[in-house]
Amino acid sequence: MLCPQLPVYGLDIETDTATDGLNPAVSSIVAVAVCTAESAEVMTGNEADVLRDTEAVMAALPTGVFVTWNGSGFDLPFLVDRSRAAGVPLGLDTRLDRSLHTRSPLPGHAGSYRGNWHGHRHLDAYRVYRNDLRRLLDMSCSLKSIAGFVGLDAVEFDAARVHELSRNDLRSYVASDARLARLLALRRWPTAAPFIDQLAAV
Repeated sequence: MLCPQLPVYGLDIETDTATDGLNPAVSSIVAVAVCTAESAEVMTGNEADVLRDTEAVMAALPTGVFVTWNGSGFDLPFLVDRSRAAGVPLGLDTRLDRSLHTRSPLPGHAGSYRGNWHGHRHLDAYRVYRNDLRRLLDMSCSLKSIAGFVGLDAVEFDAARVHELSRNDLRSYVASDARLARLLALRRWPTAAPFIDQLAAV
């Protein structure tokens, strides 16, 4: 496996499924995980605190690449919308790119985004795997499906019932997804690197 020149971080968010967890106009962010090679930082609790703590983590990390799974269409715009709603500024800059495949745009959005967070460039690993596996194998490109396909263990719960998880289960779930996004990107790094968002500043 070709070693990336910059640190690679996994990032995942979980939203409040007690309301419409897919609509940032009505659903809050209840957890964020940022995974490094050594550990995972997990933020849960009050949304404003979660966002402030995530911002602090991202600002403190050495400049690298942060990896999401379908983050272009979900995590990035959801974070931007909820940071505005909570009044918590983030160093996350995004730019709509209509050329990016979008499964289903978030309410209030016209498509998917490229991003940059305090100099960390964004990589949506979903796009890497969808680019060939979906076409060649006609398989689901969900995070859990791909992880299972390549032999990675995932923490699994019903994604529609996140609001029913205990705090410990929520922390395990979001950390697992951030870890998997990072590991899946690293497994395909020579192929994944060209998918990194090319934004010096947005």
